[in-house]
Amino acid sequence: MPTFSTLASLALLLVPVFSAPASSQIEVQRVSGAKVDGSYIVKLKDGVDKKSTLDWLLPHLSQGSTVTHEYSDSNLNGFSGSFTKEVLDALTSSKDIEYITEDAIFSIKATQSDAPWGLNRISQKAKLNGTDTDGLTYTYTYDDKAGEGVDVYVLDTGINIEHEQFEGRAKWGYSAVEGDKDGNGHGTHCAGTIGGKQFGVAKKANLFAVKVLSDEGSGATSGIIAGIDYVIKRAKETGHPSIISMSLGGAADEVLDKGVSAAVEAGVHVVVAAGNENVDAGQTSPARVPTVITVGAMGINDTRAKFSNFGEVVDVFAPGVDIVSAWMGSPNATKKISGTSMATPHVAGLAAYLLSTAGPIAPAELATKIKTMAVTGALTEIPSGTTDALVQNA
Repeated sequence: MPTFSTLASLALLLVPVFSAPASSQIEVQRVSGAKVDGSYIVKLKDGVDKKSTLDWLLPHLSQGSTVTHEYSDSNLNGFSGSFTKEVLDALTSSKDIEYITEDAIFSIKATQSDAPWGLNRISQKAKLNGTDTDGLTYTYTYDDKAGEGVDVYVLDTGINIEHEQFEGRAKWGYSAVEGDKDGNGHGTHCAGTIGGKQFGVAKKANLFAVKVLSDEGSGATSGIIAGIDYVIKRAKETGHPSIISMSLGGAADEVLDKGVSAAVEAGVHVVVAAGNENVDAGQTSPARVPTVITVGAMGINDTRAKFSNFGEVVDVFAPGVDIVSAWMGSPNATKKISGTSMATPHVAGLAAYLLSTAGPIAPAELATKIKTMAVTGALTEIPSGTTDALVQNA
């Protein structure tokens, strides 16, 4: 005989159309991180016979539900499986169930001990003890998936793809201006923070140089839109989770805004710099586009960078003062520079990191996730009406 306490629970599984859940239905416990879709862990109350419960479920498993594991009484007294909504409703309505939880995904955690300060800051909620921005002695704790399988397109001055930081993961994608190398260094620096083996947030991400800025560091709207168009087409061809990192900006430009919005509508995640003029970023493009993730800069002392733009369009802050990363000119060149341009790749890297750990999600959902995970109340010198959210990787 089944040990479920009410015949109503049994009836739920025996009729083609399931009855409405009982008012005493328990809530399924939700997990905050990655999960196996449709999979649940069921804990029976102490003393409830697991075999009888499983016998009760057996006739219904061919209808789209499967038991994947059985646990001993001394451990959990329960089981796990993939269950249809109807079977899950029946289980949640039983008085013999102690709890049901979603099936979370756990991964290997890695710790780096030679990281720049910015990586340390985005992997701990507390303020850093040190103030040495030159030292590569900070700790970075991260999930070992680290952006694997995710493509990040760096719309910038190009990437020094031969740099040792990239381990062969950086490739040339498209040039809207002259040349197929980074003669400025800015794009390489950003790429290093996104996915460098030492300097990067997402150490296994694929990096693509999309040169839309000249070696002097400027570019026309027409070329930037051409670069965006290249990314949209390639993301569609590959089917890979794809991110555009744009450490660039200028005066309000409706045409550029529409081009960036089109990328988001196509499912590409777009992360942009708030700008370095200490003004409201709502006056600039593409920072003012509502569907992108707009990033302000902060320093090692947890204050807003004095140059960082601000305002309602800023979604999050990230390290952007005295950031060490890869540079142009040789396979091991490095440089320390500042700007919201340096904050942006921290968040682009974080986006790649989360897409590899949580699985493909829509741009709006990822933006919400990044903002929800951020720590608040830590930053100072934040103007009224501007968020103080500081990004975190966990």
